Amino acid sequence: MTRTHTRTTTRSGWRNWAGNVTARPARVVFPASTGELTEVLREAARDGLRVKAAGTGHSFTATAATDGVLIRPDLLTGIREIDRAAGTVTVEAGTPLRRLNAALAGEGLSLTNMGDIMEQTVAGATSTGTHGTGRDSASIAAQIRALEIVTADGTLLRCSAEENPDVFAAARIGLGALGVVSAITFAVEPVFLLTAREEPMAFDRVTAEFDQHVAENEHFEFYWFPHTGNCNTKRNNRSSGLLAPPGRVGGWVDDEFLSNGAFQVACSLGRAVPAVIPAIARISSRALSARTYTDIPYKVFTSPRRVRFVEMEYALPREAAVGALREVKAMIERSPLKVSFPVEIRTAPSDDIPLSTASGRESAYIAVHLYRGTPYRSYFTAVERIMTAHAGRPHWGKIHTRDAEYLSGVYPRFAEFTALRDRLDPDRLFGNDYLRRVLGA
Repeated sequence: MTRTHTRTTTRSGWRNWAGNVTARPARVVFPASTGELTEVLREAARDGLRVKAAGTGHSFTATAATDGVLIRPDLLTGIREIDRAAGTVTVEAGTPLRRLNAALAGEGLSLTNMGDIMEQTVAGATSTGTHGTGRDSASIAAQIRALEIVTADGTLLRCSAEENPDVFAAARIGLGALGVVSAITFAVEPVFLLTAREEPMAFDRVTAEFDQHVAENEHFEFYWFPHTGNCNTKRNNRSSGLLAPPGRVGGWVDDEFLSNGAFQVACSLGRAVPAVIPAIARISSRALSARTYTDIPYKVFTSPRRVRFVEMEYALPREAAVGALREVKAMIERSPLKVSFPVEIRTAPSDDIPLSTASGRESAYIAVHLYRGTPYRSYFTAVERIMTAHAGRPHWGKIHTRDAEYLSGVYPRFAEFTALRDRLDPDRLFGNDYLRRVLGA
């Protein structure tokens, strides 16, 4: 085999997108094929080095950190096959969601549901449980129909509901603990139009009507601005009408100037002078106006996110979400905390993936953020205390302090996953400190 991957034998620093996680792997490799990926794993095992794969670093946890071999999937990209009869697309693991979405749209196809950004690789997004919001359609991982994974002994496993079904069930959200994903087959459908309706709404109204909004809309989410009683809601529903994207100027004002440029300035000011944050929140929450537009899915589901932040998110039983959010609001109001970022609330239907945050239960997500560089521990700790009181499940790629003892109690199929891990990676080639904490030794 001709070797085309690049290797550094000296330590090279790695940092995630938010800058809160760093690592110094012994070497970094860029395999260009599944065969090269297999050889990388075999060499690492012979050399006694742990292995982790890192995509674009959009996780806020150290799930990809290693002092051993860091696999970068930059050369494992592109679409392998589109099967229109089966309604699937098979894509290399390192393909960015942005590139996949554009390529599918060019073929008249689309994923059914997406998260709110598309910078991640397909393997990174699915392995950590990236999700959007949906009444009936679930996370990106729930749209997987098959995958390839290279295990610790260099075996290439092809997995689906029919082939290696136990591995398939777990590896859709595998945390990088079972092996290195080399390719994923997603379900796709003919491209469709979504009409987005964005509308400011009072906190008391949106929480009182939450169940109604979820029931009446295919995709519903809202953002609450701390230190105010103001929210912004977004309802996305399929449309049989005409394409009507945001105007070029209006779209730029809303998505770039207000949501990125002006927000960056406001966050920087708030970090320097926290006392001004409540006033900024009142102004910014009133600056948003109602708008309606219709476009293809990825242009509606996703938005540019140029302001860097740190984030914690918990999945709760859906019926507990409104009560927990009210507790968060009351906690902030009685505390000296100054919170510059909106709190985001989304939903997901139950799914059958063992480590999915929506595994076996209809879920609602409460996500809290703070501007990068702002001390976050007091805020996140107080919110986490509320979330865990409601049997919350932390997002695997976002900041949390939970360990295997807690997680085994909120995931009914937790032991199923760890038993599979013991079988596929008994020597913990893919282990690191984060996995040791959340999955156990």
